[in-house]
Amino acid sequence: MYAIAAVPPDRDPQPVRSYTSFTPDLHALADWLVACRITTVALEATGVSWIPSYELLAQRGSAPSLVNARRVTMVLGRKRDGNDAQWPQQLHVLGLRGRSFRPDRAICAVRALVRYRSARIPHRAPQILPMPQARKVMHLQLSAVVTDVTGLTGLTIIRAIVAGARDPVLLAQHRAANGKSSCVKIAQARTGSWQDAQRCILEQALALFDDYTAKVHACDHRSAA
Repeated sequence: MYAIAAVPPDRDPQPVRSYTSFTPDLHALADWLVACRITTVALEATGVSWIPSYELLAQRGSAPSLVNARRVTMVLGRKRDGNDAQWPQQLHVLGLRGRSFRPDRAICAVRALVRYRSARIPHRAPQILPMPQARKVMHLQLSAVVTDVTGLTGLTIIRAIVAGARDPVLLAQHRAANGKSSCVKIAQARTGSWQDAQRCILEQALALFDDYTAKVHACDHRSAA
């Protein structure tokens, strides 16, 4: 992948240059723009490949502007070809390329974490589905006495079962203090058949649920830092 840059013809004998997207070449590009006394740069938004160049130019004080490449086609005149950056450069000098909003670096970091966190939620929810099926096969009617099986009481009991607990009375003692069902009802719902295969499924589903939950909490912690 290449970065093609153009400066006004009076700034350099070779006003159009091509650089690879490797970091050393991006530094060379920034050095060249500084040497040409360039104080503002227009970068086309193409995926996420523009971000390293944008951040580097911002650090060098070149005031980068993020622009939409499609807006070039809306301007009458000579159109660009793939190897010519002079036409977009001229439009930028004339102020004919609108600038897109780009938040500062701190906000971008929080936004990236929030987006990643949001993408993990849909992956966590399906891990709950094997849990009730495994409990039904073992005839453990936890959902009949616990409103939310992923709440405090439900998860505590599931963890105890995965850990090897079998006594329904002892399992019922994991009931939260504000729980609606009594220990007797929970004990009755916890009396069933114990199958190693279903317990293994329950254990795997719980482990995946915990893994995605930990990732969500890690994003929350990093965002708040």
